[in-house]
Amino acid sequence: MISLPVYNKEGKEIEALKVDTSAFGGRVRFALLKQAIVMYHANKRVGTAATKNRSMIEGSTRKLYAQKHTGNARAGTIRTAKRVGGGVTFAKIPRDFSRRMPKKQRHLARDSAILSKILSNNVVVIDELKFERPKTKDFAAILDNLKIDRSCLVVINEHDDMLWRSARNIPKIAVLSAAESNAGDICRHAKLLFTKEALVALMNREKESEN
Repeated sequence: MISLPVYNKEGKEIEALKVDTSAFGGRVRFALLKQAIVMYHANKRVGTAATKNRSMIEGSTRKLYAQKHTGNARAGTIRTAKRVGGGVTFAKIPRDFSRRMPKKQRHLARDSAILSKILSNNVVVIDELKFERPKTKDFAAILDNLKIDRSCLVVINEHDDMLWRSARNIPKIAVLSAAESNAGDICRHAKLLFTKEALVALMNREKESEN
């Protein structure tokens, strides 16, 4: 059991939240975490790079001149990769780099990522994050009050358009709902900022899935 302080928007500690590590798998599964991060980066690759091979180059397939007795270097067709304008020897073709993991493995990897952040004291819990209208200045002030000056992933219980619009112009800050959170985004950011509601909901969800 780990006790995490809960802060308000002014950065003052108002209570403590007990976090049962068993709700996040009890231990950090490093091999599974690496697999999830590799999948995260692979799925971001576009894979549209393409170059022309010999078959895509226009021109005759006839050998340009005799192999010997011309005084020239040996040459094949005009499409050969040895000539300017010829095809590329090992041409790039569009390909799909995406990878997949079973749902249970993705959730376990996410839990390991969260637990590793908790154990390294890189998780901050705030009582609530509500905005009546988008205000980047107000959100930046909250981050200053919480002493968050590095890249941070903000995890909330449900999508909040006002919060998202308040945070989108701040560099290295991302906002995700608890259901959208994943190991790749968690590990990509130095800090995790949870609303109390999101962290409690995430712990209860994990306990329910175990049962």
